[in-house]
Amino acid sequence: MADAFFERGWTCFGADPHILEWLSSAEPAARRSVADPAFSRWHRCGGTWFAGVNALPNDETGAVAGGPPLRGEAVRFAGKLAGRPFDWDRAQVSVCWPGYPKRGEGESDAAFAYRRRRDAAHVDGLLPVGPERRRFLREHHRFILGLPVGPADAAASPFVLWEGSHRIVQQTFAETFGNRPPAAWRDIDVTDVYHAVRRRIFAECRRVTLTAGRGEAYLVHRLALHGIAPWGAGAAVGERTIVYFRPESGDPAAWLNAP
Repeated sequence: MADAFFERGWTCFGADPHILEWLSSAEPAARRSVADPAFSRWHRCGGTWFAGVNALPNDETGAVAGGPPLRGEAVRFAGKLAGRPFDWDRAQVSVCWPGYPKRGEGESDAAFAYRRRRDAAHVDGLLPVGPERRRFLREHHRFILGLPVGPADAAASPFVLWEGSHRIVQQTFAETFGNRPPAAWRDIDVTDVYHAVRRRIFAECRRVTLTAGRGEAYLVHRLALHGIAPWGAGAAVGERTIVYFRPESGDPAAWLNAP
């Protein structure tokens, strides 16, 4: 499984009783976060998406509200990838509703078109900074672990990625950062390189839709280009909720150079 993960940049896991047990306490907390005024800024895209970054009140073991810690096959596999002990971050609660994406307040024509045509595809950690939204490396996630809360529905704004894109991103940014010390990478404007590597990935890599249901999981390489597909007319559910863990390493060299 590890070889396939590193080749493709993703892998999926079947329904796991440990994940189902974890959801019994995590789901109510996730749903409360959507209505919590403290997270109102995360309602985006004309009310069709709750981004919910760090909205789940879990502890460092992944446990929520006195529930069980995060366990299961996917969690064990993620731990092996990390190679060392780590604390779980406060998870993202991502909810999409029919009509996603509507145009968000202040969203430019180009940004909205990119969201609709290219699933708002991005690489985590390369953040837009300042009024011109120039891109800089400011976060260093270990991986992306997706845990769906509801049933699988391929039309309900699924997670998408470009298979093998992590290899292109790694090669490109190794050349971009060159021999400069990792501590200096955060101040290097990578906007133009980032746009160019996305175009290359769109041309060379296969777009993959990951559809998983409650109790299942998928693990995605930290450097993979990924996004959210628009809501499809044939969706049989009224919302799509996924909890994402993206533990931070704080190590830019590991972000770029680890397998």
